[in-house]
Amino acid sequence: MKKIIALLLLVFFVSTGFAKTGNTKKLFAARNIKKTMKNVTIWQLKNPKHELTDWTNGAFYAGVSAAWETTKSKTIYQAMIDMGEKNDWKPGKRWYHADDIAICQTYVDVYKVEKKQVMIQPFIDTLAIFMKKPYPAKGIATIKWWWCDALFMGPPAMVKLGIATGNNSYLAYSDQLFKESYNLLYDKEEHLFARDLKYVIKNDGKDIREANGKKIFWSRGNGWVMGGIVRILSELPADYSGRDFYINLFKEMAVRLKELQQADGLWRASLLDPESYPGGEVSGSGFDCYAMAWGINNGILDKAAYLPVVEKAWIGLNKCVQKDGHVGWVQPIGADPKKNFNADSWEVYGSGAFLLAGSEVIKLKR
Repeated sequence: MKKIIALLLLVFFVSTGFAKTGNTKKLFAARNIKKTMKNVTIWQLKNPKHELTDWTNGAFYAGVSAAWETTKSKTIYQAMIDMGEKNDWKPGKRWYHADDIAICQTYVDVYKVEKKQVMIQPFIDTLAIFMKKPYPAKGIATIKWWWCDALFMGPPAMVKLGIATGNNSYLAYSDQLFKESYNLLYDKEEHLFARDLKYVIKNDGKDIREANGKKIFWSRGNGWVMGGIVRILSELPADYSGRDFYINLFKEMAVRLKELQQADGLWRASLLDPESYPGGEVSGSGFDCYAMAWGINNGILDKAAYLPVVEKAWIGLNKCVQKDGHVGWVQPIGADPKKNFNADSWEVYGSGAFLLAGSEVIKLKR
């Protein structure tokens, strides 16, 4: 009798293990990744939330472009065309603001296929003003990208345009502004970016810190920086003189973020105080997964060290995708860590981050 019970238990555990292994393997199957990416894209396209030139859609349509490149779906490609035409291929109204040129990343992607000047001319005209006029503000007027998530919005768009048109002045100016932001916000001890000057620790007794006494580093902000670096490196030529700066920064941040990943594969809204922020945050985690998968695929990150990180992240992210295709556990719009989100919380940039992650995970050789 004991032998029979032992045998039954063995069969149970083995079958359960195989079931879990099978489910995990399915998440990494190319067919399944494409299906999930299509579902997420279509659901989000059917559920718009902001003006099409808004920075939120800049992040979302970056993911839409990645989804099209991955799936070659005509429906998804047409959605990019439709978006551009509705916007008259124009950025937002603020010529000086990185948020308002984020959508131009997708315009350039479409231009590379269609070769129609109308798709990039408004962006060119906007940058002509941006590169000549001073920032219309006081105090931090010389720092145009004074908040860390701007490094996803502005630099990739400018670099993409520079490469597409052969105009290296866009690359040089982007380098200059990126480094200004780096010098302003990058913590060389923690190897993370403060969201803005408010969170830069000044040792004057008035520091803003988390409940555990640690510095405040926002997951989404740092995820967007990682995503921005990857999108820059994806465009820059291998022999570009400034490339090493981005590679070194990328590697440094990847090491730190690897250490801060939680057991469920996701990162918390506040990177250094995960206990105060239960539940993984998808937009930051999606960009981290995307960036690290890209690093592996391009030989910049060590596969043995980072593949387990990416695999855990991808499994965790998929648990946040609902059956109808909407991506939950996304922190709402804000400028710092918050607890105001749950399994039903969604935002368009969360979908964008997931799609970007999928576009690189599918390329992994496991």
